[in-house]
Amino acid sequence: MNIMKKKGDELLRLARNALERAGAHPAMAEAAARHLLRAEEHGLPSHGMSRVPFYCGYLKHGRADGAARPKLLAERAAVCLIDNCDGLPYETATWAVGEAIQRARRNGIGFAGITNSTHAGVLGIHLLAVAKEGMVGVAFTNSPAAIPAWGGKKALFGTNPVAFAFPRQNADPLVIDLALTTVARGKIMLAMQKGEKIPAGWALDRNGKPTTDAKEALDHGSLFAIGGAKGAMLALAFELICAALTGAAIGTEADSFFSEQGNKPRIGHAFLAIDPGALAGQARYFERIETLISTMLADEGVRLPGARRFASEAKLRAAGIDIADDLLARIEKLAAG
Repeated sequence: MNIMKKKGDELLRLARNALERAGAHPAMAEAAARHLLRAEEHGLPSHGMSRVPFYCGYLKHGRADGAARPKLLAERAAVCLIDNCDGLPYETATWAVGEAIQRARRNGIGFAGITNSTHAGVLGIHLLAVAKEGMVGVAFTNSPAAIPAWGGKKALFGTNPVAFAFPRQNADPLVIDLALTTVARGKIMLAMQKGEKIPAGWALDRNGKPTTDAKEALDHGSLFAIGGAKGAMLALAFELICAALTGAAIGTEADSFFSEQGNKPRIGHAFLAIDPGALAGQARYFERIETLISTMLADEGVRLPGARRFASEAKLRAAGIDIADDLLARIEKLAAG
């Protein structure tokens, strides 16, 4: 495998064209392609261009509806619920984040749920728009079954990522973004694509035994929750936020994201925006966050969450993005139709 270097605008064009040729309408394809490129720029290739072939497979095999247009299902003051209608959810997520921000401006807090959705990419990227408005952002999603309930052997809860974005004055926001598994499933997907084994401690096989087989882990196994029982309890809580509040599917009702064929996942997401001005006030908020950050950085070796992503973004936008030649060839073929 050789590595090629490509400019972001070229990768954006290829991804957008590939998704459109697979059946996505232009707005859906554009929003998805931009998010995948941003993930690459942030140094997260497991959630970047490697997803293009999968999303094209979703569209071609009916796991995602390329003609879908999101619609508002319910709203009341600070909250709303948006139906993604089984499309790729990036256009819908942009709308939901915008709704959360607008409602937080009016009410101090805004909550936007999404139902009937699928893989939503990097949650922290969605929240950058919240931080840009000087608000604190929180995001949740559930996903196909990956983590057993504590004491169980069969996958039940999703990896159920959570993200936070805390704005700063004259500096990049703090971005905390993590899944509730020892490792993100995207890293196991990359190992499977490369034919590589995964480290022990990442996953379990179909019998609940530790495995180093990436395909077995994704197709039939489950993943270790961070923190054991505590991680499994958080996975349960986030599953309920994303499925019970939005009426979406739970993890066992959604087929794996890593298969082009299967059902429409119909999972849920939730985005929260909080206006510091409605609480302690903007000035006090920014003073407190900078006091905490300076205290953190006084301890040698501490790295601020999100800092590596923003450094990567600045570097890769200037220098170009590394992409495996075989993956690039697959995307180019999809883009050409």
